[in-house]
Amino acid sequence: MSESPEKKIDTLVEDLNHHLYLYYILSKPEISDAEYDRRYKELEKLETEYPEFKRSDSPTTRVGAPPLDAFESQEHRIPMLSLDNAMNAEELEAFYDRVERFLEKEADYKEAFTFCSEYKFDGVAVSLHYENGEFVRALTRGDGMRGEVITENIKTLRSVPLRLKEIAPPFLEVRGEVLFRKDDFEEFNRKRAEQGEEAFANPRNAASGSLRQLDSSITAKRPLYFYGYGIGAHEGADLPGTHYELMQLISKAGFLVSPLLEKTHDKKELVKVYQKSEQRRESLPFEVDGVVIKLNDLRLSDVLGLKQRSPRYAIAAKFAAAEENTRLLDIKIQVGRTGALTPVAVLEPVQVGGVTVSRATLHNEDEITRKDIRIGDTVVVRRQGDVIPAVVAPVSSLRDGTEKVYIFPDTCPECGSKVVRPEGEAVARCPNLKCPAKMLQRIIHFASRNALDIEGLGTKVIQTLVEKDIICSFADLYRMKPEQISGLEGFGELSAKNLTEAITASKETSLARFIFALGIRHVGERTAKILAQHAGNIETFRTLSEDELLSLREIGPEIASAITSYLGDEEESELLTDLLSFGFTFESETSAGEGEKVLDGLTFVITGTLPDLSRNEAKDLVESAGGRVSSSVSKKTDYLLAGENAGSKLEKAQSAGVKIIDQGEFYELLGL
Repeated sequence: MSESPEKKIDTLVEDLNHHLYLYYILSKPEISDAEYDRRYKELEKLETEYPEFKRSDSPTTRVGAPPLDAFESQEHRIPMLSLDNAMNAEELEAFYDRVERFLEKEADYKEAFTFCSEYKFDGVAVSLHYENGEFVRALTRGDGMRGEVITENIKTLRSVPLRLKEIAPPFLEVRGEVLFRKDDFEEFNRKRAEQGEEAFANPRNAASGSLRQLDSSITAKRPLYFYGYGIGAHEGADLPGTHYELMQLISKAGFLVSPLLEKTHDKKELVKVYQKSEQRRESLPFEVDGVVIKLNDLRLSDVLGLKQRSPRYAIAAKFAAAEENTRLLDIKIQVGRTGALTPVAVLEPVQVGGVTVSRATLHNEDEITRKDIRIGDTVVVRRQGDVIPAVVAPVSSLRDGTEKVYIFPDTCPECGSKVVRPEGEAVARCPNLKCPAKMLQRIIHFASRNALDIEGLGTKVIQTLVEKDIICSFADLYRMKPEQISGLEGFGELSAKNLTEAITASKETSLARFIFALGIRHVGERTAKILAQHAGNIETFRTLSEDELLSLREIGPEIASAITSYLGDEEESELLTDLLSFGFTFESETSAGEGEKVLDGLTFVITGTLPDLSRNEAKDLVESAGGRVSSSVSKKTDYLLAGENAGSKLEKAQSAGVKIIDQGEFYELLGL
């Protein structure tokens, strides 16, 4: 029985989000870029064919992952988007043709139809803010909308000018990549080994870890470089009209830029630059995983505009994967928050493109069976873009008969419960609510930034509390006394008191955050918000029926079934009752039903700077009133909410006949 499109989309979304977390938050990737890109494209294709099943937490609607708990976060003035990928020359040519088709109606476009190519660095994307020419702030990309504030760490990089040369506008955002050079990385890892410290897997992970140091003096000792690749938000800056000239400006201002900066005028030249760059890859002083190709004329770039998570005017042309053979020593099972059992390959360490690879995901039982992977096999390990390893296939011709067929466990390796695998699903799960591994992950999620955001309660602290049998559920957090924590590693009397006070403070939250924190399968932040707005209070939420859930926008049968399964589970109900007994208070929620009477079914695009609202605040108002917000103007757009400096979206709305409103008219629509 083949899997339904909706289930395929759900499986891919959960899988890809899991790997985004490993890649961006933990810096411990388990699949190759090539494998991620393949699944991502498969998801994109399915969502295009079946838009009714697209989930709000799909990785196609976002970039990256949320900021770490340890740092303050700040919203980017302009989102830091990702790029679509071209995996070979044919896909690069298709990108060229696509851009040309988009611009055919633009007058004199051929005169300005050039592209600019530069190396795609294998580092960490960072945004630098300058006011009147002086460095004031630095943010990581984070989830694309908000980034971590890492100002003090970036100040330690000698390649970052604290005062710009030649230019000093009121505000200028320079975007670029922080990275290790190859020789510096090898020397850095050698010294770590001599000191008995664990070596970093690759330069990107080392750069990421360096920027996440709470003590900036540690970052200062690491040989990091910043390479600029573009300008973000700006005020009062007289900027040139092409990307090539923009890069020259960045260089003159005092930044390193890509040594490859080449303009091309036709398709053949573009492919030639891509192919030659791949040949020069090994001789470069830093790791690159491709070439970034951007439309050179910035006016035409504005005409092309953006998709939901990436610009139409640029693409990352990725280099071919690097492969090596190694031995599969064992297969271990990891248990996740929803009880999913994920098999992980333990490999004989092997150097793949200069990086030591020792672990990789095997995805699920079916994948192991399909590829006929056995313990003891010599396997092909591939790294795409010199970042993430993946087991591609066994080399069956090298088998000597000692290899063992892997039998997927029918019981949870952590608690011994019999695992379940519903028909049509690829993932086996532990159903035991009290499974220590499962509950550990649930508590980590419960305390995370986008859930209850409990300050000081990070992964390591939770692991210690579980290991010491101080907690085994959410509710146990609220039973803890400072004296139980004081004396644990990293805790004194004051820090123990601060942690328990932060936990107590978390009882005042929004209903949406609380529902998201419960870790219900398929319930992301957007779905939690819809549920909270509809229910209005926790008591009503607990009584929701499947029919009632299916009547809500964006909630389909799979999500409704998961929610009612959770609400109907006796153990989950007891845990929730126990949790609520500690006196949670929830901010009032606007009823989705009330909002639907105002903006139900209407589509808005928001552009420019509004007098009293950020774009996120305006977006929340639209969605809470039953409308939706799109990133681009189209025939389906009902209103363009425009502020100052509206730009190309305003022009497009005018030419398309879309009704344009200001903040005052927006408030009138809402009845405010």
